[in-house]
Amino acid sequence: MDQNKRFIFSVSDKMLPLYIESIGFNANELNFNRQEGYPYYHWLQTFKGQGFFKFGGEKFILNPGKSVLLMPHTPHSYYSDPTHEEEWSTFYITFSGKAIDAILNSLDMNYSAIYEKVENISIIKIIKEMINKIESDDQYLDFELSADLYYFLMMFKKHGKIDRKLATSQSYEKIRPIVEWLELMYPENIGLLEMSKKAKMSPQHLNTLFQETFGMSPYSFLVQLRIREAKTLLITDRSLTLKELSRLVGFNGESHFVSTFKKREGVTPSTYRHMNS
Repeated sequence: MDQNKRFIFSVSDKMLPLYIESIGFNANELNFNRQEGYPYYHWLQTFKGQGFFKFGGEKFILNPGKSVLLMPHTPHSYYSDPTHEEEWSTFYITFSGKAIDAILNSLDMNYSAIYEKVENISIIKIIKEMINKIESDDQYLDFELSADLYYFLMMFKKHGKIDRKLATSQSYEKIRPIVEWLELMYPENIGLLEMSKKAKMSPQHLNTLFQETFGMSPYSFLVQLRIREAKTLLITDRSLTLKELSRLVGFNGESHFVSTFKKREGVTPSTYRHMNS
């Protein structure tokens, strides 16, 4: 592959045991700094070139065949190596599912980790075949994606070898239930009081734990979830007006949504949609 391939799916049925949120190939990987992590499981593997991955103050090299598997909402950053002669090219999948915890637990993969060089002929071939299938078949159903994701995870378990486990912070383990609850409840009209009641701790303590884990308040974290869902819908459902979209992801009106989106993303929702057309 020599050009970018990117597919984002609007997950209509989150009751599936496994589902893919996005899959693709970046011929020239971008730089990301995600203090709040990503709301789905995230697999990233170097195909060519070299990049750096940072977690918990440590830096790891991602050269060809090396990969990282991240649990949802794991703070991290990654960027290309400017001194390397080749562009940093990567394959990636973001995913989740109703049975994802049980499946990853059974495979002993339910933790963030750096993996040593994975046999490209087995893992990359699977991803390429999935991408080709999506491109050639407009009727590529969620059920087929779910089955292919399961096969990918089984093969990754078979051929992958852990280089380093990435320990999650104690503060994240304390707020993991509320984070998972927010993933489901982000469209609702909720604030810090509702979050603290659900977490069964004071607003002050909840805020401290979020600051320690993600470097932001619980409400900022909630807004970030809404923005990320909005970015997906802007691309996957172009029939939605901004007014409809803002309501679906939990904003109080279109103007609030547009101003918040522009402040956080640097462009308006309409411009973002146009840029990804």
